[in-house]
Amino acid sequence: MPSLGADMETGTLVEWLVKPGDFVKRGDIVAVVETQKGAIEIEVYQPGQIVQFLVDLHSKVPVGTPLALIRTEGEAKAAAPPPLAAAAAPMPAPPVIPQPAAAVMPPPARPPVPLPAAAGVAARKAASPAARRLAEERGIDLSAIAGSGPGGAITSTDVERHLAAAAPPAEAKRPLGLDLAAMRVAIAAAMARSKRDIPHYYLQHQIDVTPCEHWLAARNATLPPDGRLLIGALALKAVAVAIARFPAFNGFYRDNKFEPSAAVHVGVAIAIRGGGLTAPALHDADKLSLDDLMSGMRDLVQRTRAGRMRSSEMTDPTITVSSLGERGVEALYGIIYPPQVAIVGFGKVVTRPWVVDGAIEPRSVVTITLAGDHRVTDGHAGALFLAEIGKLLQEPEKL
Repeated sequence: MPSLGADMETGTLVEWLVKPGDFVKRGDIVAVVETQKGAIEIEVYQPGQIVQFLVDLHSKVPVGTPLALIRTEGEAKAAAPPPLAAAAAPMPAPPVIPQPAAAVMPPPARPPVPLPAAAGVAARKAASPAARRLAEERGIDLSAIAGSGPGGAITSTDVERHLAAAAPPAEAKRPLGLDLAAMRVAIAAAMARSKRDIPHYYLQHQIDVTPCEHWLAARNATLPPDGRLLIGALALKAVAVAIARFPAFNGFYRDNKFEPSAAVHVGVAIAIRGGGLTAPALHDADKLSLDDLMSGMRDLVQRTRAGRMRSSEMTDPTITVSSLGERGVEALYGIIYPPQVAIVGFGKVVTRPWVVDGAIEPRSVVTITLAGDHRVTDGHAGALFLAEIGKLLQEPEKL
């Protein structure tokens, strides 16, 4: 049972998407687990063959409990029987030593003993080769099956009918969904821990995003609605790229030390209708094109609001970005989600008087905020980080 967040202690296994004997590779979705945040699709990180399930469906178990056994490719080879050695050449028969004729005494004559019939031959039921092969594969005793073929012979259809009758009824799938009350409890626990354990500092920075709006208008003019970029994609990409220069904001604080992350997995804060909130990750956001980033954001929002998230998306975020601009809020000050060390907030784009080349002009301005962990960074580093994000947003065509 994976840990799907700092606030998760247990999970409930609600569905297996594989069966024993199946081969899986890294990234395959193998199960669905219900947590306080909803139904999470569990991905596998070890390629191999599913050997055995260790937890029954609808069992609630602690984080770290083994759910299944997987035989790796190396283990499968080790478990395979060694190839049979070539059959040994037959030993020559010992030479017969002739005896004198007078010394040969013939054995007493015995009546012939009839050989017993082969066990089970008389009782063996007639069956087609296909039926015998299927029964052998499934471990079925043919004597328990009534045949419908000529002379009462058992056909493969008879074996399949027997298997269907013996199979347990399919278990009805429990409907999955978001328990918003439980999610609120989980959020409260995580945020209380964050404010108790993490020494937050807050900064804000106003940025002229008029160049972004002009560039987006020109780019989106000829595109259909589902192919257009939103300014949120530019903001997300700017944060991801700025992280490369300021890696101290990208990683985790665990065991009294900071662990920087080589990958940039940006958590996207998503509001769920009814009051829930979660922040699944967009993996390698710094390497994605703007189109791929926009597509990934849409996919995350749709699946999250449907209550179908993936385990890697819940465990991997290295920094979180939140925005309440669409709600009309001009600035937000986030709470760091442990064990991360920073969260960046974007407010609403508003029109403000702005000095450009010595003249006052109406410009589109957005307020960016940073909540940082003072155990890892300070206000000086935070100010440079926000300034870098602003600089990148001045040249959207380079993102």
